[in-house]
Amino acid sequence: GELASIKQSILPVAAAIGGMIVPALIYTQFNRGTEYIGGWAIPMATDIAFTLGIASLLGNRVPVALKVFITALAIIDDLGAIVVIALFYGSQLKLFYLLLSGVIILILLSLQKNKVKIGWYTWLLGILLWYTMFNSGIHATVAGVLFALTIPVNKLPELEMKFHTPVYFIIMPLFALANTAIILPESGLNALNNTFSAGIIAGLFIGKPMGICLACYWMIKKKWAQLPNHTNWHQMIGAGILAGIGFTMSIFISMLAFSENTTQDIAKIAVLVSSVFSMLIGYAWMAIKK
Repeated sequence: GELASIKQSILPVAAAIGGMIVPALIYTQFNRGTEYIGGWAIPMATDIAFTLGIASLLGNRVPVALKVFITALAIIDDLGAIVVIALFYGSQLKLFYLLLSGVIILILLSLQKNKVKIGWYTWLLGILLWYTMFNSGIHATVAGVLFALTIPVNKLPELEMKFHTPVYFIIMPLFALANTAIILPESGLNALNNTFSAGIIAGLFIGKPMGICLACYWMIKKKWAQLPNHTNWHQMIGAGILAGIGFTMSIFISMLAFSENTTQDIAKIAVLVSSVFSMLIGYAWMAIKK
């Protein structure tokens, strides 16, 4: 498809890396030496559902190849965020549960290799993997990614169809609601008047498109990659702006980074403000044809 060649497939990888590094650096610059430095990963994330939703609303103003690029970018970005969560936001590692997790993964890979039909035992192993990963000190979200990688490729379309409705209409809304419960501080929006909020907003709204576009420009300049078909730089900048919609993933990371409710609420407000900016500006930018 649109990512068939190496030059096309490597671009979203580079863009995702640039889109994670630059926002983190901007946030760190704002909060160096403060108690908020631990939230450096908050502006790294992209909310894949909202980003693709806005891209879909734009219809044919977003070329198919660019939609594929945005999808790949958001997926790689989210995987990167999960790795960061596992490495930097887990608790103390427990070797016993890590070993159990490794054994379960090996069993699942063995079932996949021998083309054993998916049954109740597969889902039981998945639940056990979540339990052992949760108790190992690595964030349990990693279990979901690893479990998905052990499912035979030919079964994925069938499973996607089965889980599409409950995931999009039950799990995703519950996840969003659970992570966006905000109690506005008494100072209202004045709570955003600090380096903590500024780092999040600047990281998502400015750092995301900057990191993505700089990475893409460098890769194309070196002739290691090429722009998606029928796509120009104006549209690439728009895609970068839309990738600044952090929403659920950024809020999730903020809750892992800080335990104090007030700090979490300020982070949530900052993420929502920057995500709304990215949504509105990104939509307007992409709506202008050039």
